[in-house]
Amino acid sequence: MPARRLPCPVGITATGQCYPPRIVRNDDLTLILDTTDEWIRTRTGIRERRWVEPGTSASDLAVPALRMALERRGLKASELDAILVATVTPDHAFPATACLVQDRVGAVNAFGFDLSAACSGFLYALTTGATLVAAGSCRKVAVIGVDVMSTLLDMEDRATAILFGDGAGAVLLEAVAEGHGLLDFEQNMDGSGAHFLYVPAGGSRLPASRATVEAKEHCATMNGKEIFRRAVPLMAESARLMLDRNGLAPADLGLFVPHQANLRIMRAAASRLELPEERMMVNIDRYANTTAATIPTALHQAVEAGRLGQGDLVILAAFGAGFTWGGALMKWAY
Repeated sequence: MPARRLPCPVGITATGQCYPPRIVRNDDLTLILDTTDEWIRTRTGIRERRWVEPGTSASDLAVPALRMALERRGLKASELDAILVATVTPDHAFPATACLVQDRVGAVNAFGFDLSAACSGFLYALTTGATLVAAGSCRKVAVIGVDVMSTLLDMEDRATAILFGDGAGAVLLEAVAEGHGLLDFEQNMDGSGAHFLYVPAGGSRLPASRATVEAKEHCATMNGKEIFRRAVPLMAESARLMLDRNGLAPADLGLFVPHQANLRIMRAAASRLELPEERMMVNIDRYANTTAATIPTALHQAVEAGRLGQGDLVILAAFGAGFTWGGALMKWAY
């Protein structure tokens, strides 16, 4: 298959992020779970994560992240044409969290919607937003990855409680110079894996009831071994496929930004790509797995740290519930 080229170049022109102030360290979790700091670090790479205080929602994190991106670009919210929010923890079943963000930032000329693809959500929203710009229907699109995973955790389930954090990352998409921006992308899905990572109740199949709450069926449940087995080869294969069909080698990459699911998964994927670890962006140690927010926040931090500059080639890769997975190949535009 040839590279998935857009009809005109579209790239990221600004980034932003927001985390809640509350830091939850591994030692804090040992007070409520049968675990240790060493056990968590050796199996996940996580030292700490951020969790919201009760009553804080996805839009409460998404709004500051978007405002930061707009400020860095020097744009007014009224200049946005669309807002896409990737999340599995929306403020409400409806309306879309994108509506709440649009109202709070004053993006009076923007339409928008939410997109649900779990840990792959930001990548799916990124390519959707880039397609809107490339088609000429939008000039400036905001894409936000945000999740408040602490609201879905069973604090007696060590398998999930240690893994997730809360956060939001935002990017702005615009037309960029020829040869820059989104060069290729890969998106895939295998619904037969849906039961390996999901929240059983709260949807139309199993609406909320006293019984579902008492059974903790509104909490995330996960088969970690199966996720690991699938995630490593599929993220690496997506990245390798994009490199091959664009005539590139791993050595050409300036940075590899994988979804921050588990440091062992990330290292294994980088190893399959024959990439040294110093060219992989890592923030899971400080923020854990923030689901749709991991890639945009990692991009923001890479830019702020001077690890990503104009003209650098970067691959984004993700694997998430669904199963969903894929990647994006970009030449950084600013």
